[in-house]
Amino acid sequence: MSEHKNSNSWTLALVALGVVFGDIGTSPLYALRECLTHAGYVPGRDGVDMIYGPISLMFWSLTLMVSVKYLGLLSHATAQGEGGMFALLSLLRSQKEALTPKSTAFVVLVVLFGAALLYGDGMITPAISVLSAVEGIKQISAGLPQHVIVYISVAIIFGLFMVQKHGTARIGVAFGPIMILWFSALAGMGFYRYIQHPEVIAALSPHWGLYYLMHHGSHGIVIMGMVLLAVTGCEALYADIGHFGAKPLKRAWFILVYPSLILNYLGQGALVISDPAALEHPFFRLVPQPLLVPMIILATAATIIASQAMITGVYSLTQQAVQLGYLPRLKIIHTNPDVRGQIYMPQVNFLLMVACIALVIGFETSSNLASAYGLSVSMEMFLTSVLFYFVARRIWGWSFWKAFLPVLVFTCIELGYVSGSLIKFMQGAWFPLAVAACIWVIMKTWTDGRAILFQAMQRGRLPVVHLVDEIKRDRIIRVPGTAVFMSASADGLPLALLHHLKHNKALHKQVVLLSVKFADVPYVCKESRHEISEYHEEFYRVVLLYGFAEPPDVFNDLCAALSEKTKVKRNGITFYQSREVLLTNGPGKMAAWRKKLFVTLSRMSRPATGYFDLPPRQVIELGIQLEV
Repeated sequence: MSEHKNSNSWTLALVALGVVFGDIGTSPLYALRECLTHAGYVPGRDGVDMIYGPISLMFWSLTLMVSVKYLGLLSHATAQGEGGMFALLSLLRSQKEALTPKSTAFVVLVVLFGAALLYGDGMITPAISVLSAVEGIKQISAGLPQHVIVYISVAIIFGLFMVQKHGTARIGVAFGPIMILWFSALAGMGFYRYIQHPEVIAALSPHWGLYYLMHHGSHGIVIMGMVLLAVTGCEALYADIGHFGAKPLKRAWFILVYPSLILNYLGQGALVISDPAALEHPFFRLVPQPLLVPMIILATAATIIASQAMITGVYSLTQQAVQLGYLPRLKIIHTNPDVRGQIYMPQVNFLLMVACIALVIGFETSSNLASAYGLSVSMEMFLTSVLFYFVARRIWGWSFWKAFLPVLVFTCIELGYVSGSLIKFMQGAWFPLAVAACIWVIMKTWTDGRAILFQAMQRGRLPVVHLVDEIKRDRIIRVPGTAVFMSASADGLPLALLHHLKHNKALHKQVVLLSVKFADVPYVCKESRHEISEYHEEFYRVVLLYGFAEPPDVFNDLCAALSEKTKVKRNGITFYQSREVLLTNGPGKMAAWRKKLFVTLSRMSRPATGYFDLPPRQVIELGIQLEV
């Protein structure tokens, strides 16, 4: 279970600054600039309402989305303290009567698509964050070619992904202090410019935002897609509640992050009013010239931290999806033996790196990338609101109006974000949507294919009593040792055992049928970790149960379970796992192209014995041909 309950709340608040608020904390680098640019603001021609309007919308977005929705309401919608899309699914499945079968199917589709959207976000966040920070160099050398900025950004991103395999434990210690310095700098620079034009405080009134939306036609819709840039990172905040707890996150947000962001946006607005030339890059124009180089270095460090948080979030999401059966088993390396939550996934890391570098090279500037950014984030926020309504009504028992009214407010704002982002569809907003669609198809194909495969395996499965009877009649030769046969189902005899008997004509004296299952809850208590039943003397079935947010420790937990019934020699255990060779000419009701995709994914999937980190010299794989 999450460790925040036993930890110092202030210490966790410090660490959360880097891990949770890195993304939203680096938004001032580009958010207001893109709002004013896409609003068509022309200095000297347009009035202050063209500046006050976007600032008002950003302020109320931060207030309603982060303070009220995520920290005020969703911080209570957790499964054993865990947040995120899969936690909401777990919460809704915790009470079987809460959802009808049709509602359950709908919720699962929403969760899968919402989770898929995070991958698009995870690709764009490092690219736009690092690129926007490196662009500050142009404030020192205005004639610097853009391709140099691109090369430097690519080098930083490449280095960031290369160090992932070493783990982030040592680097992570410095995240909190660096982000304190970053947010303090945001507040200090913003306040310095604000006092030169204090009347900009009027922009915090909601009437400026409403006035802008009502009087600027299509610009009003466009601006909402850019206002969204100020609140990116909300989903990461919700997903990381389990690591820190709601109280430390609220402390970090309300004491430092929230006021620093508001002061910086007010300062940027004041600067643009007094110096129209600052519109080109209002963030770096806030900085006094002697401090420009240190600020560029600090901004680059902050964006690397923000990128690290998103990369780590994608790893965690992928691990949860794998363990819930929505993605093939991928290689997971635990980079810190003392903290099992710190993981590295080579395949995911490589794909994210290639995508980020391609985005930087393809879009070249952070302004161009801002057009691609937002659609996945806004749709994910909208889907979270929909799921929250189900939780409030079905789990918490709220009345219709009590649940509907706040969700209506949130979804109205979020649909504004979605509409504003869709307008930029051809400018790049299609990219995260295309990524999400591909991931969703993969998830859906994998779950459907596994269901068909399970049915195919069940057709050839024999009851355990059949083998027990043969053993009792001494019809099977027994040899010394312990054989553990892996099985996806806790019923019948595994195909690996049947093939072993067929070819070797003998069976070990000690036989264990092992099934590893993952529950719909984040964590399973140790008392419920295993179930063991004895069919015959030295013939056992063991079922190990894990939560979707915890890494399985199969070998040790199996030995602990067996020690309750018999003596265990760890070095004398041999694991048998069937390796299915799949053919697409079976009776499974799935399109031919999806069957081919499923077969490809199956080939990429790690064998269960490898995924569960079993001793490689004690594992034997048996090939089995199946039609799906």
